[in-house]
Amino acid sequence: MASTTYNPYAKEERKGQEHTDKAKDAGKEALAKAKEAGKEAIDATKQAGSDALEKAKDVGADVMNRAKDAAASVGEMATSAASTVGQKADDMTSAAGHEIREFGNTIAQKGPHGGFAGAASQAVADTIKGGGRYLEDAKLSGMAQDMEQVVKNHPIPAMLICLGIGFCVGRLIKD
Repeated sequence: MASTTYNPYAKEERKGQEHTDKAKDAGKEALAKAKEAGKEAIDATKQAGSDALEKAKDVGADVMNRAKDAAASVGEMATSAASTVGQKADDMTSAAGHEIREFGNTIAQKGPHGGFAGAASQAVADTIKGGGRYLEDAKLSGMAQDMEQVVKNHPIPAMLICLGIGFCVGRLIKD
């Protein structure tokens, strides 16, 4: 038979061991709950971040759309203003052409009608009336198209004329 010795602290050791085991179990349980709470917090943070990113994208897209609309609106206003200015310039050119044509008519009526002076005054009056009629009919936009066509058809003379005008303007500015 084996001899067993009486240990007066055995009961307390068992109780201490039970308490240690309970504390370990409680710690493991608390750790598991903390891990679960951490995972839930991370998931909630990820979801909140994803929601915030989505909202930021939506707001950014909305701002971009508004900026595009504003730019388009400004472009339309600029186009409209340019068109209005162009129309006014055409109207003013037409009015000037009308006045020039009327001046040609006045010269034709009041100038001499016979002889060399009459022929010269009628030629001058016809030329002035023709120029006024051209301005009145073609307006500024038509004149620009005609000038473009002349330059396309005769580029070298056009360039030489520009050089000559530039030289003369340079001489005037220099002096």
